[in-house]
Amino acid sequence: MLRTSLVFVAIAAVCVGLADLEIATLEPWDELRRIAVGFVTPDAGALTGASQALLNTITFAFCGLALGVTGGSLLAAVFSRSAAVRSFCACIRAVHELFWAFLFLPVVGLNPICGILAIGVPYAGVFAKVYAEILQEADRRALNGLPPRTGGLSRFFYGVLPVAYPDLRAYTSYRLECALRSSAILGFIGLPTLGFHLETAFREGLYAEAPALLYAFYLLIASLRWWVKPRLVPLYVAASFALISTEVHVSWDNIRRFLTYEILPWPMRSEGYYAGTGQIVFDAMEVGRWAWDLTLSEVVPGAWNTLILTQIALVGTGLFTLVVFPGICRHFYSRVPRALSHYGLIVLRTTPEYILAYALLQLWGPSMLPAAVAILLHNGAILGHLTGGHANTLNLRTDLPKRRIDRYLFEVLPRVYGSFLAFLFYRWEVMMRESAVLGILGIPTLGFFIDSAIAADAIDKVIFLIGVTALLNVGIDSISQLVRRRLRVRAGAVFTYD
Repeated sequence: MLRTSLVFVAIAAVCVGLADLEIATLEPWDELRRIAVGFVTPDAGALTGASQALLNTITFAFCGLALGVTGGSLLAAVFSRSAAVRSFCACIRAVHELFWAFLFLPVVGLNPICGILAIGVPYAGVFAKVYAEILQEADRRALNGLPPRTGGLSRFFYGVLPVAYPDLRAYTSYRLECALRSSAILGFIGLPTLGFHLETAFREGLYAEAPALLYAFYLLIASLRWWVKPRLVPLYVAASFALISTEVHVSWDNIRRFLTYEILPWPMRSEGYYAGTGQIVFDAMEVGRWAWDLTLSEVVPGAWNTLILTQIALVGTGLFTLVVFPGICRHFYSRVPRALSHYGLIVLRTTPEYILAYALLQLWGPSMLPAAVAILLHNGAILGHLTGGHANTLNLRTDLPKRRIDRYLFEVLPRVYGSFLAFLFYRWEVMMRESAVLGILGIPTLGFFIDSAIAADAIDKVIFLIGVTALLNVGIDSISQLVRRRLRVRAGAVFTYD
């Protein structure tokens, strides 16, 4: 484990030397003071104008989650038996929700169906994988009590599903929280969710309004346990679809044009475009030259910066986790300090990394630094919660060291380090997606070039670049699985914070 850790630390150290991590703003402290004052004195009046956006955030999340659960459940049934299904699920979950929104935007327009599909499609891939793994790892002893000739469907519903149901429900509940975060940040591309008002507040320097919106979002997430009950979820889903149904307008001509014309490489369409005929001509040499030029000018630099940012964020997340997890551990602190640390981690992991990066970008200027810090804070808070929770389950010996630092280094850390590394590498794929998408904020990762292609209405470039992003994520996921297998971690231990 130590050797694995040192290898990744060395890689990250090299990446730090290659990355653009400078602070571009000359006097960030005045801006920081204004932000701090805004968080202390939030403007509650901002919530009046954002009430509809808050409702949209909830409805998009429920609709997207319902779509993801339905698709994921169907795919999970054949996930372990079909390599094609596994590859398909890996590809669709490898693309960030914002990138899916970019893809659906020219097809269905700026309406709720765009946001719902942007959440539901990647979530279907995630649910398929996780549901299949939970069912695969479920205790099979209950099957011994069934009659010998019981059919496969009956064996599943009576012997497997009841055992796996608590884990399935727990993971689905967590994914609702994720869906709310995804729904919120979709507002940054113009959809009418909470992120739209947050972006406006940050961009215009309204630092009293932005915290009020964030506090409302935190309250929404914190209150889920009280108002989201399993028996009420079907009612919430039905109400959500009913609320957005009047705003959905889909043009089948746009869908046909997108699938049969706009996604084709420009050399196939250029001659017909300029002639006004819309004719499509396939010239393998021209298409190959187009792909090669795009690879050299955008794919290579974008992928390089994405990988650099990911590796810095990966090791930064690990270091941050090791620093913060003792704060919630009963072996180090009393109840009050643990509670304060716990709530601090809740705030960091509840705040979408896109919003964290956007706020830090206003403070430090455009570089990889805001993105790296945002990713490590968000993911470090998740891993800090997991690792601290694991440490709380340990029973320490009676003659343990009295000094906290000795207790940490020689008693607790060695016993949680294996699971900590497993949690960290499980999040590696997620960090890659986040690194890519944060390019939308001006950082030259793949998301930067995707955003530029969207602005230029170059859908063919968008498809090509998003495909590269998906391949990178699939590659990272494969490496991560090998590392986790070497560390011998049970996948179920990390399901709750995928």
